[in-house]
Amino acid sequence: MQSPPDSVFDPVVLRLGRGRTMTLGPRARLMGILNVTPDSFSDGGQHADARTAVDAALAMIGEGADIIDIGGESTRPGAASVSAIEEQRRIMPVIEALGGREDVLISVDTWRAETARVALAAGAHMINDVWGLQREAEMAQVAADAGAAVAIMHTGRERECLPDLIEDQFHWFAASLDHARKAGIADDQILLDPGFGFAKDADDNLHLMAWFAELHALGLPLLAGTSRKRFIGGLTGREAADRDVGTVATSVALRLAGAAMFRVHNVAFNKDGLAVADAMVQSSREKEPGHG
Repeated sequence: MQSPPDSVFDPVVLRLGRGRTMTLGPRARLMGILNVTPDSFSDGGQHADARTAVDAALAMIGEGADIIDIGGESTRPGAASVSAIEEQRRIMPVIEALGGREDVLISVDTWRAETARVALAAGAHMINDVWGLQREAEMAQVAADAGAAVAIMHTGRERECLPDLIEDQFHWFAASLDHARKAGIADDQILLDPGFGFAKDADDNLHLMAWFAELHALGLPLLAGTSRKRFIGGLTGREAADRDVGTVATSVALRLAGAAMFRVHNVAFNKDGLAVADAMVQSSREKEPGHG
């Protein structure tokens, strides 16, 4: 395992859409997951109507979420694809209801450029693309035109991966960042997500956690999305809805490895765990070992 460079905990401003910003580094940031879907792996159907979804978003903000990630298509393995029209039918009433609020930042979880475009126009501040700007060529330009931030995720789905897991991360992100920069997305608008669970088995996910700090060589803040993933269930023996304690353990480990933001279902649990991790980081930066 490799320790993160101390500088990853220094303040860095992430520029979001609509003139908003967020400071990363000294304190872990939380992205609350809001799936407006009937079939997501742990919370499908819980936010089926816009009012329930809006209430859930505001509850997560109250618990400490810094941004809400709204998605209208399940990305679990084997999930049925939906049309762009259906995806937008699910998410747009929620984004429109939240978009004018000063106390809410919105990320839209989509790989479709047209969905991203209408979501950003309605009030979203970030695009979270599980295909890393590589599935639809227009996506990077949509983000750039709106001045939005992007969370660029690594995936191993539907492609040949390099044998070395970490090397493949660098290979994938090189292509994604090329798309982003050519479109005019600046580095201070980008988060990188190593894509826990996306065509990665349990051993892969544990290896990625153990060597997570190597990804700081990319020079950009990192987003971790382990929440309730299958590998946590394999380690704990728990079903998806009961994996929040295991999720907190991964969040703390990844915070100590330098992750800046955490995409989670249970905001309150992760906020508490990450407060402990942040205190450990702060203490290590203030005192030399062996000195009280």
